[in-house]
Amino acid sequence: MTSLRLLVSDIDGTFVRSDKSVSDVVSDAARRLEAAGVPIALISSRPPSGMQWIVEKLALTAAFGAFNGGTIVNPDGTHVAVARLAPAVAERALTLVDKPGVIKWLFHDGRWHAEREDPEHSRRERKAANQEPIIGGDFSKLLDAVDKIVAVSDDHAMLAGLEGEVAEALGDRATVIRSQPYYLDITARAANKGDGIAALAKAAGVALDDVVAIGDQRNDMAMFARAGLSIAMAQGPDEVRAAATKVTASNDEDGVAKAIDEILLPMLGGKP
Repeated sequence: MTSLRLLVSDIDGTFVRSDKSVSDVVSDAARRLEAAGVPIALISSRPPSGMQWIVEKLALTAAFGAFNGGTIVNPDGTHVAVARLAPAVAERALTLVDKPGVIKWLFHDGRWHAEREDPEHSRRERKAANQEPIIGGDFSKLLDAVDKIVAVSDDHAMLAGLEGEVAEALGDRATVIRSQPYYLDITARAANKGDGIAALAKAAGVALDDVVAIGDQRNDMAMFARAGLSIAMAQGPDEVRAAATKVTASNDEDGVAKAIDEILLPMLGGKP
C-alpha cells in the first residue's frame, strides 16, 4: 500500500451493529478519521435510502455505492452512475429463483417490492433499506429499471446451491452472490464490490493502492482483492478473514472503530 487516502466500508455486519444501529464509538472514530483527512465511502447491497441517513448523520464527504456498488451516489443524493439488470436478464433471474422456500424481492428504481411479507426478514430489511416494502404486485411490470433481485431463504444450504445454479445460467450478464447466508443478490455485472470500490476511488480522485476496504461477507472479497489494504470483521466466515490483510473485532464490538484507531490512524502518524 502506497498511502492511506480513502476508507471504503461495508455497512451490514461491519459499520453497523447487529441491530442496524451506528454506535457512538464508530461514529466518533469515523469523525476522527475524516478530521485526519481520510474520507469514508460506504458501499453496500442496500438501496440508497438505507445509506443516505448514515452519510448525513456523520456528514461524510465521499460518494457512496448502493446495490453493491452498482449505483454511485453523491452525499447530496444525486446519482453519479447507475448499473441495472437488462430486462431479459431480470426476467430470467426471477424464473430461476422461483423455488419453494424462497421469497423474491425486487428493487425497482430504488424502491423495494416484496413478493410477500416475511416477519423476520422484512423487519430486518425495513431497518436496512429505511423504507416500507410494496407487497405483491406483478414483477413483470417492473423490469425496466431493476437495481437488484434478492432470493430470501432460511435454507442456507439450498441458497448456496442456488447461487451456483443462477450464476452459471446468467453467466457474464449479471453478478450473483450472497450478501448474507439468507440473501442471494442478483445485480448487473458492474454492480459488484470490486468494480464498486474502483468507482468510489475514481470519484474520490485516489488510486486503488491508496484505498483501505473493510467488510465481513463473501461479496466483500471482490473489493479486498483490489484495495491497497483490506480488513475483515472477526465474525466473518473463515474464507473472508483469510482473504483480508488484517482482521479487526466484530461489528458488535465496534470493530470499525478499532480498525480506525489501531490500524489506520497510526498509518497517518495519528493517535486515537
